[in-house]
Amino acid sequence: MQQFDLELDARGLVCPLPILRTKQSLASMTHGQVLKIVATDPGAVIDFQVFAEQTGNALLSMSETDLEFIFFLRKR
Repeated sequence: MQQFDLELDARGLVCPLPILRTKQSLASMTHGQVLKIVATDPGAVIDFQVFAEQTGNALLSMSETDLEFIFFLRKR
């Protein structure tokens, strides 16, 4: 299981709220820390891939379980 420093519950939120909440969470973190995000919006899969590319934060992994999407981002 992936280690993480902070968890964001974005269940029930739709675009763009999961990304906006992720930005807020990352702002409170330091370089190298890992954020776990749990979302239910299927659009989040593409959104987090693009977000990672555009911001330079590393998308360490993503998975789907029981209609939930789990992402791990490492802050740049």
